[in-house]
Amino acid sequence: MPLSDSRTSATRLSSDSRTTGAHFENRAAQWCYDRGWTVIARNVRCRRGEIDIIALDGATLVFIEVRHRRSARYGSAVESVTPTKQQRLTAAIRYWLNGREGRQHAHRAMRCDLLAFTGTLETPEWIPNAFAPSPW
Repeated sequence: MPLSDSRTSATRLSSDSRTTGAHFENRAAQWCYDRGWTVIARNVRCRRGEIDIIALDGATLVFIEVRHRRSARYGSAVESVTPTKQQRLTAAIRYWLNGREGRQHAHRAMRCDLLAFTGTLETPEWIPNAFAPSPW
């Protein structure tokens, strides 16, 4: 196979993954809206990590990690949130809280939730307080 064909294939897979990821992040945002939560930010990125969704559940600031797995064959979506992923998420949370918008919410109670999708299910498994980040 020529080199250009393998690059095209890799690009296609990457694009498909992004499309799938965006679909489930949109489903997660809709899940939040359906519960009356206010989504205040999505896809907050910094050098150390990314926060998929930041929402308000009443007065509580919720940092939401969205995970999807096509199947549980190699581990569930829940199991894919490793200690390293938790550290990256904590770093991104600190980054956001130190920014202009984050400082406006720093007085609130906070938690980290997980919305895990497995297969083609459109309803996530919700794990509130999925992990406790190191001190804020």
